[in-house]
Amino acid sequence: MSLARTINYIRKEGIKKFWRDLNYIGDAKSGRLVGVDRNGNKYYENHNELNLRHRWVDYAADNEFNASQVDPLWHSWLHHIRQLPPHEDPGIQKMTQSWMTTPRENITGTRGGFKTYNTVKPKTVRHHNTTPPVRYWKRATTNLLMI
Repeated sequence: MSLARTINYIRKEGIKKFWRDLNYIGDAKSGRLVGVDRNGNKYYENHNELNLRHRWVDYAADNEFNASQVDPLWHSWLHHIRQLPPHEDPGIQKMTQSWMTTPRENITGTRGGFKTYNTVKPKTVRHHNTTPPVRYWKRATTNLLMI
């Protein structure tokens, strides 16, 4: 990031947004707000950025964000599968059906994640507190040494 670009960004957006973007996105980017999805994520576009890096998302969750929080319709716009954003694209508006469910965030690895029921007994039994320790050696007695 060049110094001139950084100064222009701070003038345009302010020091507070500059610091937040630097911590969460890892880069200070400013652009045109294209839209907001149902999760509250904000999608931006700036054609002055590098090629294929001119579209980005600002997640609604400040500290715990995940790529599965991006709406699938916005995913196609972010990754240049579609040229127009979902609210402007007539193809996406025709494709949306009433029976389609709302997408959910991936919860694998959390408390709400799927865990199979196990009917097999554990292979190791922990009973080390109930059995005394085994002694594998004996002390030499003095009677054996006097022979």
